[in-house]
Amino acid sequence: MNKTGKRIHFIAIGGSVMHNLAIELHKSGNQVTGSDDHIFDPSKSRLAQYGLLPDNFGWYPEKITSEVEAVILGMHARPDNPELKKAQDLGIEVFSFPEYLYQCHQHKKRVVIGGSHGKTTITSMIMHVLKYHQRDFDYMVGAALEGFESSVKITNEAPLAILEGDEYLSSPIDTRSKFLHYRPHIGVITGIAWDHINIFKTFDEYVKVFDDFAASFQTNGVLIYHEGDELVRKIGEKPQEGVTQVGYQIHPYRVENGQTLLLTDKCGEVPIQIMGEHNMKNLLAAKMVCTQLSIEAQDFYKAIASFKGAARRLEKVASSEQNAFFKDFAHAPSKVLATTEAVKQQFEDRRLIACVELHTFSSLNKTFLTQYQGVLNAADVAVVYFNPAAIALKQLEPITVDEVKAAFAKDGLQVFDDASKMVNFLYEQNWEATNLLMMSSGNFNNLNLPQLASEIMEKVN
Repeated sequence: MNKTGKRIHFIAIGGSVMHNLAIELHKSGNQVTGSDDHIFDPSKSRLAQYGLLPDNFGWYPEKITSEVEAVILGMHARPDNPELKKAQDLGIEVFSFPEYLYQCHQHKKRVVIGGSHGKTTITSMIMHVLKYHQRDFDYMVGAALEGFESSVKITNEAPLAILEGDEYLSSPIDTRSKFLHYRPHIGVITGIAWDHINIFKTFDEYVKVFDDFAASFQTNGVLIYHEGDELVRKIGEKPQEGVTQVGYQIHPYRVENGQTLLLTDKCGEVPIQIMGEHNMKNLLAAKMVCTQLSIEAQDFYKAIASFKGAARRLEKVASSEQNAFFKDFAHAPSKVLATTEAVKQQFEDRRLIACVELHTFSSLNKTFLTQYQGVLNAADVAVVYFNPAAIALKQLEPITVDEVKAAFAKDGLQVFDDASKMVNFLYEQNWEATNLLMMSSGNFNNLNLPQLASEIMEKVN
């Protein structure tokens, strides 16, 4: 499947994974083309760099000819896409990207990290450790990672593939969850917290896909599951013929003067560059995977000490003696809760101003808002921002400031539907011995966070 010289066309080439996969296949010697109706940076710049940016945005059925050997279909396209219809009429094989990745990696040992939260970080940790010890592996991860040029790598030679497993749908014509394609030899389930309510209409429906994932393991496979999550534990303890099931909880650690130290049996206290109880769970899961890949404990700790985290996962934007400014991809309730508590625990002697943007379909859905109750309680000052234009774009029922306040149930919560007013509020705060945490899968209406951080620090220091 992973031979070079194939003619491959991408429908919706601008997606995060899609454009990285297109570049990887292009670099491998395939003839890659693609289309999309909109492409934004960084996808746009990276596609242009490799000569893969479409000349014009839109859908052009004439790009699909009998010479095209495979079409890879992204979730952004619609089922009635004219290029898709042309490919189907010509009998060209159409793949979702997880389906295509499986075809490329079907003869390799596959490690798949699944769960409602933590999967990008765990995947990134494993990749970092393997690279540190010069192990050869392919991968797919949902974020940029220091030391890796791309988020996708496909080779013929690597015996191992490390894959982030997403429960979202595979493509507009393939309603299976992405991770059900991968059939892991080693896999992780981190936690289950209802998300993607536009797809999974009930919580039971959402939980079932993780049950299906656990049942998809290869014979002689190993399922590593977070036994501190009751739903995950029920799935992890359910007998699966030919599969070894191993639970994990939290790696022992302590925090001293803003520094996290791992407590280990043979390596003493190991200082690391990440923080938070949720990341100590992630780290232990990564360590258990690495053990299955014959990485000794001392070698894991030696490597993980230099792990800085994946992009936008508690990423430090700026810092001074009095302040630290972080951005994080957290948007679902469980992620907002874990990230807020992590920063407060790491800097107990500082105030925390925590801001979250409601940006996804689920978070902007009035019926889902109550899932956010209490998630910002660890913050000294809590802020929520939402953009009414985003609600209209997603064709959802409008929400009000009062409805958001009632849903979060946090005393003193500040809610804004105007980004400029939120920024003015932040400038007005007392920033002595105070940290800022900005959480969103969006960008707070194109807020320049480094500039905001710089101006706040100039004001204080």
